[in-house]
Amino acid sequence: MKNKVLKRMLPASLAAVMIMSLGACGQKKQVEKQEMDVTIDQITLGEDYTDIEADLKFLTHKTDVVDTTFQGYIEEFQKMYPNVNIEYEGITAYADDITTRLTTGDWGDICMIPTTVDKDELGNYFTVLGEKATLAKTYEENMLNNYSYQDTVYGLPSMANVQGVIYNKKVFEDAGVKELPKTPDEFLEALQAIKDKTDAIPLYTNFAASWTMTAWDAVIDGGATGDPDFANTGLTKGKDPFADRGDGTGPYAVYNTLYEAVKRGLTEEDPTTTDWEGSKGKLNNGEIGCMVLGSWSVIQMQQAGDHADDIGYMTFPITVDGKQYAAAGPDYNYGINCNSSKDNQIAAMCYIKWLVEESGFAQGEGGLSVVIGDEYPEALKALDGIELVVNNPAEEGEENLFNDVNNDSELGVNVSGAIATEVVEEAVSGTKTMEEMADEWNEKWTAAQESNGVEY
Repeated sequence: MKNKVLKRMLPASLAAVMIMSLGACGQKKQVEKQEMDVTIDQITLGEDYTDIEADLKFLTHKTDVVDTTFQGYIEEFQKMYPNVNIEYEGITAYADDITTRLTTGDWGDICMIPTTVDKDELGNYFTVLGEKATLAKTYEENMLNNYSYQDTVYGLPSMANVQGVIYNKKVFEDAGVKELPKTPDEFLEALQAIKDKTDAIPLYTNFAASWTMTAWDAVIDGGATGDPDFANTGLTKGKDPFADRGDGTGPYAVYNTLYEAVKRGLTEEDPTTTDWEGSKGKLNNGEIGCMVLGSWSVIQMQQAGDHADDIGYMTFPITVDGKQYAAAGPDYNYGINCNSSKDNQIAAMCYIKWLVEESGFAQGEGGLSVVIGDEYPEALKALDGIELVVNNPAEEGEENLFNDVNNDSELGVNVSGAIATEVVEEAVSGTKTMEEMADEWNEKWTAAQESNGVEY
């Protein structure tokens, strides 16, 4: 990982601002008093707290493996900590439901921290896991910033993701595409070749699933610009960030690639009928050429049929000054309820430490481990040589600025997929051009920047 690369943009919720008074562990001034005596770096797995007794409730978005993989994790963990019982609760509409659940304070012991929690409110909900400088001796420092505040860490990444395109290698070969596309034009040409020479759907949008459309947002910063500061200086505080840069880079180039693919008939015939679960098998057996998704999707696609070896992963087809980059950043972070009993908090630290360091979850999900020194999983070794870019943190005092601008603009970048959704709709209807949409996005973004005191 690069040293100077950090934080995926902190998305904001379009639904509602969280009510911080309910179930909070205290106001900001009280957070210091509630710090744990134990931090996760002080725990040696299998040696410390092996006699601790706890019943832990774990809220997760991974509904598909609650009764399988996660039960195996519990069995392995209990070989070290036999008196710690763990109950998983899978939540289908996780992003929406967890925000409401947190406000009660009585939601359980461990969860995947939602992006709706502002940094300066982390201590009102979650247990201190340690100081960033200390944890950075074990975990990649640039992956710890999403859920740290004033150098105190409240969330530990379950894994890191690369953002790009998952594809079927055989479909591309059958279409005569010998080299992976490196620009939007080359990508569209490859899609056209797939349409002309195979029976596969060149690009599957997964439009109907809705949440999948945020994958397009995830590649507009580092992957599309090569700049780890773009999320802050170019997007949050930049002037007209959605404008056409004229060189095939940046947010416009990403969304325009989707627009042109739909407009040219290089996607499914009717986006409203897409099927997320069904798309996995279709990509595996060659009925779909590619989809824009994070690297977490690799394992799911490989396991969806008999053609795992045909599944490949590429960075989004944008080249900046002759070089390709891939946006990378932490996935969901584990957080521990600061309202839980002390024993439950310590037991929860032991479990999430085991999950991150010993379970193999990251590699099993096709992601990158955040533990320093761990190797790339086999599925992502094709990205060797492509520079990974993780967004740098916002300046002190501006930790919530992106959230505020994003909320006020109602564009839902990295939250609702509203921009990509509109792109597909307008490409189908032909009502608006890309230029017209980009002008409208910039107008909304500028108004939100002004209301939050951003000056160019």
